[in-house]
Amino acid sequence: MTAFTFDDRPIDFVEGQSVGAALINAGIYSWRVTRRAGTRRGLFCGIGVCYDCLVTVNGAPNQRACQVAAATGMAVTTQTGTGHDDLAR
Repeated sequence: MTAFTFDDRPIDFVEGQSVGAALINAGIYSWRVTRRAGTRRGLFCGIGVCYDCLVTVNGAPNQRACQVAAATGMAVTTQTGTGHDDLAR
């Protein structure tokens, strides 16, 4: 079985599936927290237009879960705010 991790939890996926589809299939419906209101977000449009499904993939923030192909061994994490909250202002 092929799997990636989401917040250190293994997520199985089918070859050709997006990260967003695999997360939904695993019963995970939100994986981003907005920067102002702290609202939880997940898959909305599913075609890469709305940016609600942003995640961090292998340390790179602002990746659209609906557009990133799931791959064995990738590390996906919940994104909080802009994805660059660790940068000094």
